[in-house]
Amino acid sequence: MTTAPVKEATHDERAAGCGQDELLEIALGPHHPSTHGVFRMDVVLDGERVVKLKPVFGYLHRNHEKIAESASYLASMPYTDRLDYICSLTNNWAYALAVEKLAGLQVPERAEYIRVITAELTRLVNHTATIGFLTQEMGASGTPLMYAFREREKILDLFESLTGSRMMCNYMRFGGCRVELPAGWLEQTKKVVEEFPRFLDEYEQLLTGNEIFMARAQGVGILKKDLAIDAGVTGPMLRASGVNYDIRKVDKYGIYDRFDFKIPLGEHGDVYDRYMVRMLEMRESLKILHQALRDLPQGPLMDPKAKIRGFRPKPGEAYGRIEAPKGELGFYLISDGSPNPYRYRVRPPSLINLTVLEDMCRGYSIADTIVIFGTVDIVLGEVDR
Repeated sequence: MTTAPVKEATHDERAAGCGQDELLEIALGPHHPSTHGVFRMDVVLDGERVVKLKPVFGYLHRNHEKIAESASYLASMPYTDRLDYICSLTNNWAYALAVEKLAGLQVPERAEYIRVITAELTRLVNHTATIGFLTQEMGASGTPLMYAFREREKILDLFESLTGSRMMCNYMRFGGCRVELPAGWLEQTKKVVEEFPRFLDEYEQLLTGNEIFMARAQGVGILKKDLAIDAGVTGPMLRASGVNYDIRKVDKYGIYDRFDFKIPLGEHGDVYDRYMVRMLEMRESLKILHQALRDLPQGPLMDPKAKIRGFRPKPGEAYGRIEAPKGELGFYLISDGSPNPYRYRVRPPSLINLTVLEDMCRGYSIADTIVIFGTVDIVLGEVDR
C-alpha cells in the first residue's frame, strides 16, 4: 500500500489560508511605551502563519494638530519635538521650513549649515537605535543594542550641550536657529564624526554576514517596488525596495545641493535590504557631516525680518517637507492672518509606512512578523499625534 506524497502549500496558499478549517485570532499588544510605542496588532493565524493582520493604534493620541490651531506658530515648535521623540531636530526643521515658506523668511548661511549638521546627526541617532532594536527583536542578547546606544549617547551629549536637552531639543526657529554653537562643540562633533566609522565597521562585522541574522532577514517581509510607490511609502523602506527617491536630492531643500552624497538602494525590499540601506545611509550622512563641518561659515543665525512677538503671516498656504530619518515628514499650514494657523496638518512617515505592514507580513510566521514590524521603524508619537 502506498500513500501519495503530501504537497506542501505554497507561500501564496499559506498567505490566503487555502484549505484550512481552523484559524486563530490573537491580539499582539498593546505593548509597553518603552518599545515602539503603545501599539497593537490583531493577527489571524493559520498555525504560525499570518493570514491577516490589522494594525491598531490611537492609544497615544494627543490632539497635536488641533492644539496647534489654537496656539501661536512659535508655541507649536516644542510640540513637534514630541512627534518623533528620537528625531526632534528634524521635526523642528520640517515645521520651520513650512512656516518660512508661508512668511517668506530667508535662513542665513550659517544657520543652514547648522541645520544640516544637526539633521544628519539625528539620522545617525535614529538608524543606530532602529538597527539595535531590530537585533533584539530577532532574539539577540542586549550586546548589539548596547553597542548602538553607546554611540547614540555621544550624539545626545552633543544635542544637550547645544540645545539644553538630549531629546526634546526645541532648537529651530523661523528664519534660523535659537542659539549659537557653544565653545568646543564643533571640535567635539568632529571627533564623534571621525570615530563613528569604526563603530559601523564593527557593527557590520557582527551582523552583516552573520548566518543567523541573514537567515532571519533575507527573503523575509518583501515589499515590492510597485506597492511601495502606490502606498506612498517613503524613506529607507522605499529605497530598500529599489526606488531612487530622496527629498534631499529631489527638493534640494536647505543647502543639500552643495553636498556630495549617494542614495543607497536595495534590490529585493526584504528585511535585510532595509537593514543594509540604513547602514549605508549612515556612511553617507558621515560624508555630508565632514563637508558641512569643514565649510561651516561665520555669520548671523537668524533672518533679521523674523519676529517673535506679533508674528502674523499673510493669508495663504504652504507645505514644507524634508527627508526625515523615517521618510517624508511634511507640515501643511493655512494662514488667515491671525497669530495662529487656521489649519495645521502633519504628514507623518510612520503612519504612511505602517499601512503596508499586512502586505509584508502575510504568509510569514508570527516570529517573522515581529522582525518585519521592526524594520518599518515607527514611532507612535507621529502615528497617533
